[in-house]
Amino acid sequence: MSEPRQNAPARHDHVFLGAGHAQNERRTWIVIWLCAAMMVLEIAGGIWFGSIALVADGLHMSTHAGALLLAALAYTFARKHAHDPRFSFGTGKLGDLAGFTSAIILGMIALLIGYEAVHRFFAPVPIHFTQAIPIAGLGLIVNVASAWLLSGGHHHEHGHSHGHDHEHEHEHEHEHDEVKRLETANGTLSLEIFEDGTAPRFRLYAGTAALPMAARIEIARPGGGNEAFSLLSRGGYLESAEEIPEPHEFTATVQLAEGSYAVAFAEHEHAHAKTGAKTGAKTGRDNNMRAALVHVIADAAVSVLVIIGLFTAKLFGLMWMDPLAGMIGALVIASWAIGLIRDTGGILLDMTPDKTMAETLRQTIEADGDELADLHLWRLGPGHLGAIVSIATDQGRDAEYYRARLQRFRALSHLTVEVLRAH
Repeated sequence: MSEPRQNAPARHDHVFLGAGHAQNERRTWIVIWLCAAMMVLEIAGGIWFGSIALVADGLHMSTHAGALLLAALAYTFARKHAHDPRFSFGTGKLGDLAGFTSAIILGMIALLIGYEAVHRFFAPVPIHFTQAIPIAGLGLIVNVASAWLLSGGHHHEHGHSHGHDHEHEHEHEHEHDEVKRLETANGTLSLEIFEDGTAPRFRLYAGTAALPMAARIEIARPGGGNEAFSLLSRGGYLESAEEIPEPHEFTATVQLAEGSYAVAFAEHEHAHAKTGAKTGAKTGRDNNMRAALVHVIADAAVSVLVIIGLFTAKLFGLMWMDPLAGMIGALVIASWAIGLIRDTGGILLDMTPDKTMAETLRQTIEADGDELADLHLWRLGPGHLGAIVSIATDQGRDAEYYRARLQRFRALSHLTVEVLRAH
């Protein structure tokens, strides 16, 4: 009879909020005040100057501010109740619930815009270009400013460049601790496992030492087994011709003309999910902020289309361009809404957020001859995953052994291990 064992710390918190939760909360409230001020200005100006177009745009801005208010309240509630014991797995998924709701609202807006656009194809209405074009332009400016504020006022560069000196530590690109420094007889070299959107391969870079003409790498895994990799010149670095199989936990020996140098790789796994329906939402993505951004970006995109349609209709008399622009805008918004519904809905239903990570976790457990009998992997909040693993073994290992084996999976914020004794 198998005997389950489960390890669990006596006490631990369940705060699974995103790393930028507080900043995102502040930014969202700032944008709400901007939209509210714009709404009041447009409605008051429309009433004062007798412009129904200004009043209509002001009312539209109110729906915009309402959607952002939903995001801000979700941030505030999640923060205030982060330690509330009534939430078994914390409040990290509240942002996904708000994102799902916002996506539903976006879908309804897309339907309304599409309906109105089709109606105007068959029953055109006179357009007051003098008022409509400036309003659309003003709306575009407000939405661009809102998007800029929500994104933090700058662009995060996720690219990877090696056109600089490799003597300093990389700050953002290598969170997996996959860059190793080799102290050779001729100076230093840098060895990394590069997998930014490509299959993982070794890359060797020059430091204080010149890049060698030829090199070779052999790896030895903890559970046994050796593999060899030949390095080819890629101009500024050497790259392995062969891909590196998972998991990336081994000792790599770099063989150079003057000698051999060994470095240990103990990869810290993050989520590897890609965008798209097959792999689900990214583990670290804040879907509450994503929904807020989609609202303002969608509004900005519609403003651009409206401006194009209005100018075309005014200059060339093509009145059908205005409703056509509306239909295109509706399709764009609907597409973004569907993607947001798909990703947030999957999280709310506890779908496996990262199939690649789940398979890598399985390989890690089974590398030493054990069997992963059952696995549950779900998202608790931005950058946080929960996992329940059930392991069948006949090697006398306890739950602490497997917990230590899985420490390199940094995204696993809540881990439960069950050990089944095989007979």
